[in-house]
Amino acid sequence: MTVDRSGSRIDHLNVAVPDLAAAVAFYEPVLAAIGIAKMLEHLAFTVDTREDVETFYRAALAGGATPLREPAVHPEYHDDYYGAFVLDPHGINLEAVCHRL
Repeated sequence: MTVDRSGSRIDHLNVAVPDLAAAVAFYEPVLAAIGIAKMLEHLAFTVDTREDVETFYRAALAGGATPLREPAVHPEYHDDYYGAFVLDPHGINLEAVCHRL
């Protein structure tokens, strides 16, 4: 099956809030009602190739990001999960991920 990736490139997203406990108290039951569980806490973009992950990482560091995790396979997520993580200049955890070999 071929996946159309021409639209959104957001893979998953973290939203910062002023009162985390209040936000969790609101969102957990609302999202649970439609089958969505709380997951990770950052913004991730899906890219097409592992080279794109490496390009993202280099560009982010060149732009002033702080490295968190270099481009690598992360089998703790799944066997084909290739990603890189940085903190942007404002402290937001960003990731580029490729779900292909």
